[in-house]
Amino acid sequence: MTSKTTRSVRASSQLPKLKKKDIGDLVPRRGSKLASKIASALLKASGWRTVGEIPNISQAVVLALPHTSNVDGIYAIPSLFALDLKISIMGKHTLFKRPVFAQLLNWIGVIPIDRGNKGSVLQASIDKFKTGQPLFLGLAPEGTRQYTKGWKSGFYYLAMGAGVPILPVAMDYKTKEIRFMSPIYPSGDIDADLPKIYAQYKGVVPRHPERLSQPLQDINRATD
Repeated sequence: MTSKTTRSVRASSQLPKLKKKDIGDLVPRRGSKLASKIASALLKASGWRTVGEIPNISQAVVLALPHTSNVDGIYAIPSLFALDLKISIMGKHTLFKRPVFAQLLNWIGVIPIDRGNKGSVLQASIDKFKTGQPLFLGLAPEGTRQYTKGWKSGFYYLAMGAGVPILPVAMDYKTKEIRFMSPIYPSGDIDADLPKIYAQYKGVVPRHPERLSQPLQDINRATD
């Protein structure tokens, strides 16, 4: 029998491997062939892969879960660049004061937001979608890399206000997969929709399992 040290015995989600050619023309792209090639090589060397399917849509709120470690980005970022996929994130507007740094942030996909004016952050984010420009906005609803009892609900109301779907993405250290899962179109009933999102993360193992958020712990217990 082949030992674990000479043969991979990792589990699999059985989702198809996701390749750059599988992504539709409406999905936001980076347009950098060189970055895609370099990232693909890094991802392959790390033993990680990207699986699932991305719907051919131009706008979505993308959930990045579970996020329990700074190390997550080492694998997640190359997976996006390898697909030539552009997922934007929000950053403090003060970071954009220096023109050269601002250009880099824009290329990465950071969107300036004035977090000091909390009442306008949600509307400002909705307005970004209302421009009609292609936008996949990545959010981490746990709000921390530590254990949390619940998720921040802003992502849901953002998707509702913008009229866009929620695209759950999982990072599973057991299978070494970045997993794009089924989109959820918010109905307006958050209590009915959240369990549908939680369910897609059943069995996902983060880098630090003890930090897994309570909703994901609960879904695992409920389905064991």
